[in-house]
Amino acid sequence: MPKPHLYLVDGSAYIFRAYHRLPPLTNPEGTPVGAVYGYTTMLWKLAEDLDKAEGPTHLAVILDKDSTSFRNEIYAEYKAHRPEPPEDLRPQFALIRDATRAFSLPCIEEAGLEADDIIASYARAATAQGWNVTIVSSDKDLMQLVGESSDGGGSIDMLDTMKGQRIGVAEVEEKFGVPPHLVGDVLALMGDSVDNVPGIFGIGPKTASKLIADHGSLGAALDAAEGMKPSKLRERLLEGREMAELSRVLVTLKEDAPLPIPLDDLNLGSIPREPLAAFLERHGFVSLLRRLDNGSGSPGPRTQLYPAKTGAAGAADTPAAGGLPAPAGAPLDRTAYECVQTIDRLEAWIARAAAARLVALDTETSALDAMNAELVGISLALGPNDACYIPFGHGGNDLLADKPEQVDRAAALALLKPLLESDAVRKVGHNIKYDLNILARHDITVAPIDDTMIMSFDLDAGRAEQGIGGGHGMDELSERHLAHTTLTFKDICGTGKKQISFGEVPLDKATQYAAEDADVTLRLYHQLKPRLPLEGGTRIYERVDRPLIPVVAGMERHGIRVDRAALSKLSDEFAHVTARLEGEIHALAGEPFAIGSPKQLGDILFDKMGYKGGKKGKSGQYSTDLTVLEHLAANGAPIAGKVLEWRQLTKLKTTYTDALQAAINARTGRVHTSYSLVGAQTGRLSSTDPNLQNIPIRTEIGRQIRDAFVAEEGNVLLAADYSQIELRLAAHMADVPALREAFANGEDIHSRTAAEMFGTVDRDTRAQAKTINFAILYGISRWGLAGRLGIEADEAQALIDTYFARFPGIQQYIVRTLEEVRERGYSETLFGRKTWFPRIRSKNQNERSGSERAAINAPIQGTSADIIKRAMVRMNPALAAAGLHPDRTNGVRMLLQVHDELVFELPEALVEQATPVIRRVMEEAAVPQVQLSVPLGVEVGVGKSWGAAH
Repeated sequence: MPKPHLYLVDGSAYIFRAYHRLPPLTNPEGTPVGAVYGYTTMLWKLAEDLDKAEGPTHLAVILDKDSTSFRNEIYAEYKAHRPEPPEDLRPQFALIRDATRAFSLPCIEEAGLEADDIIASYARAATAQGWNVTIVSSDKDLMQLVGESSDGGGSIDMLDTMKGQRIGVAEVEEKFGVPPHLVGDVLALMGDSVDNVPGIFGIGPKTASKLIADHGSLGAALDAAEGMKPSKLRERLLEGREMAELSRVLVTLKEDAPLPIPLDDLNLGSIPREPLAAFLERHGFVSLLRRLDNGSGSPGPRTQLYPAKTGAAGAADTPAAGGLPAPAGAPLDRTAYECVQTIDRLEAWIARAAAARLVALDTETSALDAMNAELVGISLALGPNDACYIPFGHGGNDLLADKPEQVDRAAALALLKPLLESDAVRKVGHNIKYDLNILARHDITVAPIDDTMIMSFDLDAGRAEQGIGGGHGMDELSERHLAHTTLTFKDICGTGKKQISFGEVPLDKATQYAAEDADVTLRLYHQLKPRLPLEGGTRIYERVDRPLIPVVAGMERHGIRVDRAALSKLSDEFAHVTARLEGEIHALAGEPFAIGSPKQLGDILFDKMGYKGGKKGKSGQYSTDLTVLEHLAANGAPIAGKVLEWRQLTKLKTTYTDALQAAINARTGRVHTSYSLVGAQTGRLSSTDPNLQNIPIRTEIGRQIRDAFVAEEGNVLLAADYSQIELRLAAHMADVPALREAFANGEDIHSRTAAEMFGTVDRDTRAQAKTINFAILYGISRWGLAGRLGIEADEAQALIDTYFARFPGIQQYIVRTLEEVRERGYSETLFGRKTWFPRIRSKNQNERSGSERAAINAPIQGTSADIIKRAMVRMNPALAAAGLHPDRTNGVRMLLQVHDELVFELPEALVEQATPVIRRVMEEAAVPQVQLSVPLGVEVGVGKSWGAAH
């Protein structure tokens, strides 16, 4: 008779994994069921996989009864920092229990115990009877149980279904460096920020593992501290002994709890159809019900679910819901694509796209500037190699040249408009924002949409380092995910003087190029979309980035007016000043040279003039970057200060005062910047053509440039700026009472910091405190801070030590963040945005240190970016609800986003009505997903120009 094999499923872990797997969904009754659906599919897949393998003889699903246990009586702060479950998840807990019972599986939970304790008690009881046990979980606390039983002959292992990995003794030892029975000792030393197990501050996983491995137990490691040489580790062990011993109690699993259901009653039989069928039917899981009736396995890529009524643009709908990986399809065959040259064929493609309810879309144009480009053609894809190109602007610019047979543009767009605007058909693009702007100029509002470029970014931001993951362009993603090299624009249009416009490309070549883009986009969609729920990217994509795409596209189309005369005057003034500076620099150098040449400048500074500190790079030339010149200027080199001034003015002239004049659109008379949603690793928007992000904020020159951005006659500009948002987020995320109190009371945060650090507040101490406040959040080193403050490194270190002593939560945040990034490979914002740091473990110190500094700041800066994006998504609906008409020229229109600032144009008469709406949306942007412990402050200014409003 085979040995009984009990599977214990950690259902609580499944719930939250399922919740983050799908966008918000509701059943026909309007109840949220996204987590329920995800949980059901996961449980179904587990059953199918176990059935194919050597399945269990017994099985039970274990859940947490509530959020408290006997551990809260031991330590009141246990799990105190865990946020309350999201509002839309709470009503799903009962339904998840119903789902478990619908599978006719035991669903076990006990008041006062955590799921881990119940699992431990069942596992020990089963192995005592000689059974084998598999725990379906990846929870590190449960790894204490892994191994052979000492009494009954049974064994315990774990199954991580996300990785498809079995976890035995060897895997536990590889992870913790100690055998399973000592894992609790390691956990007691390192603590757990998620469960608020204190551990010993400053002792991470590696140190904890080494201490336990070296000494054999927690008690022995703590006892050995007395005899250690003086060090921070010794101090921490001595001071933290009580917390470590308390933590050991907290992480110890209760293994002798009474079993609510006897082991033999957990026998696994076949799943009766009726309870499961009734449950699936009640909640609208139609495709799962169909698969149940067909006797097939786990759910496929489609299910009939109702989109959640969130009010967000592009909410989840039927085609996207529950998506599982679709096959990439056959190798790409460009000869299979169709060139659509008649109305009949176009109508046939439109009918097929409408029936498919999912179509990839790409536009071909005469230029990259969406505000000036002419639409040459459109490509569509419905499946692998099932793509077409619809030309209507080919034949070149010569009016006498022969035009190929093609559909009339106006007629084609009139037929395509209902499809592209249909709520029943999802349109997928790669950088679809560009296509939205092109088609909007033809009175077509494309929706709902998906964007494979944004999906890639939300999954793999930061992996471009060391070639891991790479960038997010279509050609690069095609190579990486599809092993396919796409045709490039150069391949069909040429380069240099012989380059032709796309409208001049013969239709056979144009079809291969254009239809391939749509085909690749659809294949990437089927590769990337299923990864979002599996890798925790759904929420940031569905709730922040995807709904932002049409908002940003609208801002780009609105543009902003600039005063050409004011810019021309500034350009002339800058040219005059730079000419004077050039003469002064040459006089100091004793000879003329090209100031813009780093090589010539380096030779002048270090070889001819003899200044110290010159360092040559691999190219053999001296470095003359900003840091080098600032150091020279601070140490008495007047030429360095003048070069810095010359560089700034030259850059401002070429980047702004000259470029902005050239960027004025002849048709609209306004400047239309282009925003990238994938340009900054932390999620911030970046701006190009022209770049509006780097105009100096605090300088007079920067103000003069902003003064050239003006409102139309009768209108004003309103600038709404988050006040010190990153410091506010740091106060919340690091849990710093002094800073939270200061923000709550409306105090000047830099003055409060000066008072805490120096005991006195004046102009100098406040300026130092301000520098330190921001520098610490960027993980600055003692040398970096010394350079900023103009002090010695030892003095800078003393200031850092004082700062951490006054605000210990900041240091704990830094330590905790770095530990998490080293372990996971990525940081995460409060809204779930991941930023990867593949070089965080680099053996190269510079690479490692750079990654560490970026990793410290990424959760804060990324959360700030998420918040202003959420505000932007909510802004137009709020303005419309207030009767402020964001869609009209006489309404309130959002024009610019620059870091923490939004700029609006509006009639002066609407300022009083619009200001509280804008302020409220920005202040409440984090809720309900995140409840901050500090208020978000918003400063609002109004003026005829951006400079006056800022």
